[in-house]
This record gives sequence, C-alpha cells and structure tokens, in this order.
Amino acid sequence: MRGHVRERGRGHWYAVIDIRDPVTGKRRRKWQSLPDAKGRRQAEIACSRLITEMTRGTYLEPSHITVASFLTHWIDHQRNHVSPRTVEYYGEKSRNILPIIGNVILAKLSPAVVAQAYSVALKRHSPASTLMMHRVLSAALRQAVKWQLLSANPCDAVTAPRVERRQARVLDADGAAALIEAARPRAMFMPVLLGVTCGLRRGELAALTWHHVDLDAARLQIVVSAEQTSQGVRIKPPKSGRSRVVAMPALVVEELRRYRLKQAEELLKIGVRQSNETYVCLQPNYEPWAPWNLSSTFAKLIKTTGLPRIRLHDLRHSHATHLLVANVHPKIVQERLGHANIGITMNLYSHVMPGMQDEAASRVDAVLRGALHKHKR
Repeated sequence: MRGHVRERGRGHWYAVIDIRDPVTGKRRRKWQSLPDAKGRRQAEIACSRLITEMTRGTYLEPSHITVASFLTHWIDHQRNHVSPRTVEYYGEKSRNILPIIGNVILAKLSPAVVAQAYSVALKRHSPASTLMMHRVLSAALRQAVKWQLLSANPCDAVTAPRVERRQARVLDADGAAALIEAARPRAMFMPVLLGVTCGLRRGELAALTWHHVDLDAARLQIVVSAEQTSQGVRIKPPKSGRSRVVAMPALVVEELRRYRLKQAEELLKIGVRQSNETYVCLQPNYEPWAPWNLSSTFAKLIKTTGLPRIRLHDLRHSHATHLLVANVHPKIVQERLGHANIGITMNLYSHVMPGMQDEAASRVDAVLRGALHKHKR
C-alpha cells in the first residue's frame, strides 16, 4: 500500500492512498483529509500513520464510524492498558450510553448532542450513574482526539452531571464492638475484625495470607488484592499500586493468635496442613473468599444484628473515622488506608474535621491563656 500527500487550497492537506478493493481486486485512490497537519512534513507523517493503520487493519473510517462502533474499538484497545474489571466497567457504562447516542456518527458528535444525551440519561439512571457515563465517554473521546478521529473532545464543553456527595455511613466504637461480637461465631469474624481495626479493602481481605502476617511485630503487609470479574477472581497489586504495612492493635494480635490455631486444627480435620500460603480469611467450606461473596455474606450478617445498614467497605470508613476522632494525624490515616495522597483522605473524611478543628482551637486557647497569664504575672 502506497500513498502521498497533496495540498488543496492554502494549508488544506490530504493523504492520497492507493488501496485495493477487497471484493473486485481493483485499485482505487482514497483521499483522506488531514485537518491537523501544519505543513508538508506533518502531512507526510500523518499519511504514513494512516497507511500503517490500514495495513494492520486498525484503521477507522471517520466518516462512517458511529459512537457505538468507536466505543467497542476503544474498549478492546483498553484491554492492554487496564485491569479486566476496569474493562468490564467500561463496557457496563458504555451499554448505558449506546441506546442514546450509539447511532450518532462520531465525527458529528457535538457538545449539544452530548448534553442532550445526559438529559435523557438522567431520566433513566441515577445522577451518580450518569456521571460515571460522562467520565467513560470523556476518556474514550480523549483517545479519539489522539487518534485524530476528532479535532476536539465534545465532553470538554459540557458540564458534568452534578452528584450530591453522601456522607459515608460509619459505626461508632460501641457499634463496631457489637458487630465484632455478632460476627465472632461466624466465618465473617476475621474479615469484620480486620476491616474495622485495620481498614483493609474487600479485595485485600480476600487475598491476605499468613505469609504477610507478622504476629510478633504486630504488622500486616498488604501487597496484593483479589479482583473479581465475570471470568473469575484474579490476584493483582493493591488499588494504589503500592504495597503498605499496617500496624495491628494488640487486641487484633491476640485474636489472630487464637484464630490461627483454631484454623489449623479445623484444616487438619479435612486433611489440609496450614501454611504461610493459607488464606487468613476462609469461607465455611475452607475455600478462599471471592470478593462478591464477602459483600453479600456481610449484608446478611448486618440484617441479623439490628445495627444501621452499612456495606463491608464502610468498616474501612469506620476505622478511618475512629482514628481521626482520636486525633491521629491524617498522614498516618492515609498510610494505613493506602490512599495515593493525603488529599483523598482529607476529602473523604472532611465530615470529621469540624470536631478536630474544635479540639485544635481548644488546645491553642489553653496554650495562649497560660502564656498570657504568665506574662501578666
């Protein structure tokens, strides 16, 4: 396949490519506009890229491709760059977009069309779901700009759907204690205990093995997480991509010592020897927990307790809240939770900050009052 560039009018460059018709076998010339080319050199580079894409079969015809076909192509491209669960997530949100603007020609997708699509989506889905649709569509169209299928991202000129931020539901110390005791005779005991005292994520609870538990040093190493997709469960790095060490309260160390001994005895009854590779949290059938099963089993547990209806992930929020109320520095909270930066921690738990502000003001007041009294004397 060969091609060259031509200028039609001042500064309007085109790629002229010789292609063979797959049906008739005859050669024909394809003219493709190069709107971003500024001069012959840029036009030649763009023409070369087009020829490469056509040869590999990855070329998308701008005048024919619809939003639906582009999103399908984009999601397939993302498989090499994001986790399988993220690919599934993109697919889920795209399926909400397609009935609204899937048949629109990509090149004709304007900010007005996108804004109207959001108005329609808000009648069918929640504001939070519509916001997620916006984020996925915007990310996809950014790639379309990079691939020179669009000159600009229409989503950039559209206001994202507004979602009222809901305060996380948390358990106070009494509620956490009640939940721990309710879970004690069940297989959910250790996930609940580690969630509320160490702030582990669901996937981190499911992937934790004894190899990463140091009872003598009272430390947990969080180096992997379990991710569940429609294809099964896989082990991957933690959400932030970085491992972390979490110090355990003495209470947790004591419980873990008893729990490990009991687990070893129960495993021996079925002919299995406990090792460092054994998962800390096991189902009643002694198989590892799948993340989805952890959540559904926790929901059933909560119904039996009479406690406020919370999610398994809210144990993590409860842990963070307990730390902040106890005046633990937010930087330490960030490190325990494994947030990428302290800004995430501060934003998530801003509802705790007013109490911390009051405490800070009281301390400053006491220090200054003492100093002023001393100065007067």
